[in-house]
Amino acid sequence: MTIVDTVKSAFSERFGDEGRSYTSAGRINLIGEHTDYNGGFVFPGAIDKVIAATLRPNATDRVNVHALDLGESASFGLEEADVPSQPWARYVFGVCREIIKRGGHVRGFDAVFAGNVPLGAGLSSSAALESVFAFALNDIFNQGSIDPMTLARIGQDTEHHYCGVNCGIMDQFASIFGRQGKLMRLDCRSMEYEYFPFNPDGYRLVLIDSVVKHELVDSPYNKRRQSCERVAATLGIDTLRDATMEMLDNARPRISDEDYRRARYVIGEKQRVLEVCDALKRDDYDTVGRMMYLTHAGLRDDYEVSCEEIDFLNDIARECGVTGSRIMGGGFGGCTINLVKNELYDRFIQTASRRFNERYGHSPKIYDVVISDGARSI
Repeated sequence: MTIVDTVKSAFSERFGDEGRSYTSAGRINLIGEHTDYNGGFVFPGAIDKVIAATLRPNATDRVNVHALDLGESASFGLEEADVPSQPWARYVFGVCREIIKRGGHVRGFDAVFAGNVPLGAGLSSSAALESVFAFALNDIFNQGSIDPMTLARIGQDTEHHYCGVNCGIMDQFASIFGRQGKLMRLDCRSMEYEYFPFNPDGYRLVLIDSVVKHELVDSPYNKRRQSCERVAATLGIDTLRDATMEMLDNARPRISDEDYRRARYVIGEKQRVLEVCDALKRDDYDTVGRMMYLTHAGLRDDYEVSCEEIDFLNDIARECGVTGSRIMGGGFGGCTINLVKNELYDRFIQTASRRFNERYGHSPKIYDVVISDGARSI
């Protein structure tokens, strides 16, 4: 039974009738880390791990929603004061409120949802949850009149206003706009985007989850953002999007060594994203992989957001002949994303799992992913 079938069945059992069913996807980001707040490019794609939901209007002003995976239910009204206590329910409530605040329509409904997006692996299960409800409520109550970019912003603002996470737009964008066999280059300054083919015949895309997350006592993301802002101010530009290495090198006497290295990574990453886009048009996956390794080196050495466990996995990938490998996400743990030739896959996974377990006392988790469609009705 598929995740959609499971949710449909649970809805019928709980609410005694059928509803409309929808899915939205988690995401990967092939390349382009820590570029969003620098006005640069990201390069995500939706994956074949989803949140599925079945909904039906109930002719009231109350929402009754059941989280099948958690075995928990919530019931709440649609006014600002009705915010539910359960953290997961705030995602659904926030989407309702953000639609209403924009002049859209939401009335009471019953819903059941579940997912197979791995939690804590950096695949944005929360964005998938926001996006499936934003898409569904737009379809059911607004006849699809809310445009897709606004649906993505509804998810982003839900995080900001109801979940305490000041995230960028990439995750929700990927969950809404994803297309099978396509990655998306999103310009985080203009919000323009373009689809690029990603059909790596002879390769597999696999995530290796270290199951490690280092808690840091300072605010590493804020500190790195401040470094980038200081360099941009020194260069007389709004963001590092407009910086070149020549500009950075000319200003080096006025920039601290740490700030210089942070900016060097961001400027290099901007160019690597563009080179990957060009390479995909040629089906040149060797260049894609080389750029992935260069990104990891930059995140490790210049941006300093990697960690021992992730560097170990990256080293094993290189030793096993993996085409491309890098840390994915904000850093300090989480996953590596790996582009692996089919004939090397089994040996790589076995080697990485065995050696990681020998060194760190636990096995990593393995997630094969396929680039798939974003939010849609089923």
